[in-house]
Formats: sequence, structure tokens, C-alpha cells
Amino acid sequence: MEFDRLIYYWQHLPFHINPSLFALGSFQIRYYSLMYVVAFFLTYTLVLYRLRHDGYDYKKEMIQDYAFWAILGVILGGRLGYVFFYNFAYYIQHPLEIILPFEFSHGIRFVGIMGMSYHGGVIGVTLATIFFCKKRQVDIWRFADLLASAAPLGYTFGRIGNFINGELYGRATSVPWGMYFPLDYTGKLRHPSQLYEAFFEGFFLFVILWVIRKKSFFDGFLIAFYLIGYGVVRFFIEFYREPDIQVGFIWNFLSMGQVLCILMMLAGAGVLLYTRGRRIEGNAS
Repeated sequence: MEFDRLIYYWQHLPFHINPSLFALGSFQIRYYSLMYVVAFFLTYTLVLYRLRHDGYDYKKEMIQDYAFWAILGVILGGRLGYVFFYNFAYYIQHPLEIILPFEFSHGIRFVGIMGMSYHGGVIGVTLATIFFCKKRQVDIWRFADLLASAAPLGYTFGRIGNFINGELYGRATSVPWGMYFPLDYTGKLRHPSQLYEAFFEGFFLFVILWVIRKKSFFDGFLIAFYLIGYGVVRFFIEFYREPDIQVGFIWNFLSMGQVLCILMMLAGAGVLLYTRGRRIEGNAS
């Protein structure tokens, strides 16, 4: 009887979680936003740890300068990625909602900036990193390796934020650890795919990259491993995640996330081949 009660509580846990940390009228500070702050702080702290212990000769002040561009790239890239990859038809008709925290389709209503794309964030931070490295005349592959081993842990908290919001839930299931989510109008038991992603995209990938970070690989190996590793992990988890309703399936069996992960894996393979070739040419000369 106690076990049945525990299962019931677990399955209905999302109904007991208030996604707002603080609310004043229609203005809210949500846990999801707080998770972004935690993710950036953790990544920054881990990068500084690598500066002190892993033989990087960059100054702390340079990392602080880079953090501004990285945060800007993640936020702008993540937002624009969601607009173009997941809901372009809607936002082309409501362009003000891309950047303003209001919904205009049914009057004017404060909703906050809704919808972020991980893959868009990767594109944004990549462009910011290229710009920064060229401006500072820093080797981009060595600098990217510094970041690659630290970044995944931040996703753990980002996905926990998705879970607290009750969004991006999984596909219908009958497994005992399934959950009911308040935003799911069908009322079906679903995979808590946000927690799967928090563990595998975040903690699991972080542990692997952190363990191998000091191995004598060529510059660019860690960022290539990260791109391929994240793409593989996310691709398989997407089989348990409900596709975005406005997108559905592509070619009747792949989600948009899986298509983007395939491109991400190909990009990682390209980086691996290029940087390995550069290492071989350097040794030959």
C-alpha cells in the first residue's frame, strides 16, 4: 500500500512543483531562469579550475571577457534557433514576440521569452567564440577544448529547469517511473525525458569529458568528442521525448531534435578529421 502511494506521488510530482520562485502580479521569476544562472556559474567555475590545474596560460580576466560574449551567444542563438527551427511560421506573423516578453496574438499579455533551442544556442556560442578568438588572436581549437569539458554539467540544471516547468516531457509510456505533466492536455503517463536528458546530456557526458581532459590528444579533440557525444546521446533520448506539436515528425519518424543532432554529429566528425589532419601535418613539418 505504501509502495502504491509512493508511485502515485512520483507520477504526480510535477503537479506539486511551482515553477515560479517569485511572482508579483504577472511578473515572475521562475526556477528555469535561475537554472540558467547556475549553469553559467558552474561552467565559469570549472573553466577557472582548468586554468589553474590543466596547463592553460590564459588570464582569468580574458575568461571573464569571454563570458559576456558566450552568454550573449547562448541567449540570442537559443532564441533565434527556436524561432527558425521550431516555430518559424508563427513568429513570421508575430515578429515582435521574438524579442519582447509579451504575447500579442490575443491582446497584450506578459509571458516572458518563451522557447529556446539548444542547437541554436550551440550555433550562437560557436559564432561568439570564433569572433572572440579572432579578436584576441587565440587558437580556437585549444580554447574550445578548454570549454568543452566544462560546459555539459550546465545542461543538467537546464533540463531540471525544463522539468520544473513541466515542459518538453516525454512520449506516452506504461513504465512505473512515468509521470503526468500539468501541461499535457491528453493526461497520459509519460517518460520524464527531461530527467533522462539532465543525466545523460549533462552529468554523464560531463564525467567522460572531465576524465579524459588531460589525455595527450591533439587540439580540437575534446570539442569534436563533445559534438559527437552530445549528438549521439540526444539522438537516442529523442525516441523517448514528445516531438514539438507544431513540428511533429520529419520523414514520419525523426524529430527536429534528431535531425539537428545528425548535423551536429557530422560537424563533430568534420572537426575531428580537420584537427587530426592539422596535427599530422604539424608533426610532419
